[in-house]
Amino acid sequence: MQNKIYSLELLDNDIPASFVLRTMEEIADRQNGIADEPHRHNYYSVIWPFSGSGRHVIDFREYPILPHHIFFVSPTQVHQIISTPDITGLVILFTPEFLMKNSIREDFISNLRLFRDSSDTPALPFSDPRLQNILFFADRIKEAYASEQEMKYETIGAYLKLFLIECNAHCSLFPDTNTQNIEVGKSMVQRFKNLVETRFHQWHQVKEYAGALHVSPNYLNEVIKTNIGISAKDFISNRLLLEAKRTTIFTGKSGKEIAFELGFDDPSHFSKFFKSGTGQSLMEFKQTHSG
Repeated sequence: MQNKIYSLELLDNDIPASFVLRTMEEIADRQNGIADEPHRHNYYSVIWPFSGSGRHVIDFREYPILPHHIFFVSPTQVHQIISTPDITGLVILFTPEFLMKNSIREDFISNLRLFRDSSDTPALPFSDPRLQNILFFADRIKEAYASEQEMKYETIGAYLKLFLIECNAHCSLFPDTNTQNIEVGKSMVQRFKNLVETRFHQWHQVKEYAGALHVSPNYLNEVIKTNIGISAKDFISNRLLLEAKRTTIFTGKSGKEIAFELGFDDPSHFSKFFKSGTGQSLMEFKQTHSG
């Protein structure tokens, strides 16, 4: 059985409405069997297979496509879906602007444990009875989307929020093994992640983030390790490495240009950092992932 390779890029012309609902069958048909390179969007994607199989490559990691295993893809994440022709499912796309227009707070998404701008984005598996709950909200979203009612998108926004809350309640991506530690570190972890996202181009050292957060480097490392399983240093390095991979694939920039863009004063230091993290040189990585 020949696999289909397709992307959601064909929906980009629809996105000005800020919310789009499609079936996986429609997307595969619109792609018309044309293979696509890994790609990224500026909106959130919920990809929910009902049947069929395949694989989903997100930020250069491959995950199996299985029935009722839902993917939550953040803006800027690089991804590619490769499926069997019999794939069925639902795809929900929405922009940050859609959330704001429907009075959903900016921090709503960041407080969920669903969307992750990182290199580890496995699908979230669902089974009864939780599956029936999210099917109910998905059906209400589909009904509203197909309607011409006066407050169509307000209705969609309300049910989308309930859908995501229900998914989040089932989220097993980060099991809370120590509730007290999780609660104590939750604020620090979120502040650290936000700071890394805005400063990783300039700051590569744990002490720089610790200083901004008014804690010691050792304390920051301990909190991050306890809550997300890796040290603060590794988290920073992973974010740098992910951006280096994305820039390598999506731009024609040289290794030297990428190094300076990511805050490395010495391009040879960046080259060593990249090879240590991936096992490949920049050129080898690009050849491997450019199809």
